[in-house]
Amino acid sequence: MSLRKTLTNLLHTFNDKTAVIAASLSLKRRVSSVRVHVLRATTHRLATSPSESQIAAVLSAGRSSYLLPRTCIEAIMDRLHRTQSATVALKCLFTLHNIVSEGPLTLKDNLSHYPSRGGHNALNLATFRDDTDVQSLELSSWVRWYANVLENVLTVSRVLGYYLINKGVEREFSGVSSVELLCEIRGLVEFVEQVSHAPESLHLQRIDLVYGVVRLVCDDYGRVQREISQRVEESVRRVGDLGVDELRELVRCLKRLEECKERLVVLFVNRKKNDSFWDLIGRVKNKGVAVMEDTEGKWLTVVVKGRNDLTDSTRFTNPFLEPGEILYSGPTGWRVATCQLTVPALG
Repeated sequence: MSLRKTLTNLLHTFNDKTAVIAASLSLKRRVSSVRVHVLRATTHRLATSPSESQIAAVLSAGRSSYLLPRTCIEAIMDRLHRTQSATVALKCLFTLHNIVSEGPLTLKDNLSHYPSRGGHNALNLATFRDDTDVQSLELSSWVRWYANVLENVLTVSRVLGYYLINKGVEREFSGVSSVELLCEIRGLVEFVEQVSHAPESLHLQRIDLVYGVVRLVCDDYGRVQREISQRVEESVRRVGDLGVDELRELVRCLKRLEECKERLVVLFVNRKKNDSFWDLIGRVKNKGVAVMEDTEGKWLTVVVKGRNDLTDSTRFTNPFLEPGEILYSGPTGWRVATCQLTVPALG
């Protein structure tokens, strides 16, 4: 280890201890205790991720008065926004992720309060960069990715109307319109896409902190797979009633999902590979394509232009085609071509 690195670590250790001492001197003992728990869970030490006991101490703030949950979230967000250390930022995000996954509703609700409108709880880490050394630069890309994933976790929760939890929710779809169903599928697919955009430096999973981050994201990905499966199976039951635009949107979402598969397998090293899930996605996508092509084929209109007048030879009418146009299926999808046939005059 270089002398600069050694001195930096010593300085960070000193600052962490100083911050804990300063927080513990507050006259508001319960507020002080919450802030101390947050500081101990988000130290500059890269060697380890926050321990289960440290996370449990932070989560305990949500089981107290209404003031402490807000204080806890504010302390984590203040720590996150002020730090220039990739390690501290990752630990802050890791702690927030545990709140979303395992924390009481009081903490979750304080975290998700208006983050999408750019308030204090918005993560805003798209430009985060720690250039202390090469490893810190690589960790910075993980910070940016993890922040986007966590933001998508909250977005998905708003789309679904409930938080992603371990046991999951058996959704009842009887009162859900096809538009709402597709909106939920699209939101879930966007989460999977964001997860698949993991940094190239996958070797950093050897670090306990990064491994812990990937493990939490893997858990959420498994829950999202379950949510997608429920909705895709429901879409199969409705496929005969979906319009062409709705079928096209469903097929587009499933294709986007399939494009993420290989990157996800590499990220999770075959964890959550779940062949049955991908078989379902492929089967429903193919069925959607077949139904969509069959429906569009029934719109086929051929206009035959005669010598003296127009003779329409029509199976079904497509209002989007101009006279003399024909809709056909090409190698890359449906295309429109001009079809003008001369009918010889009789007699």
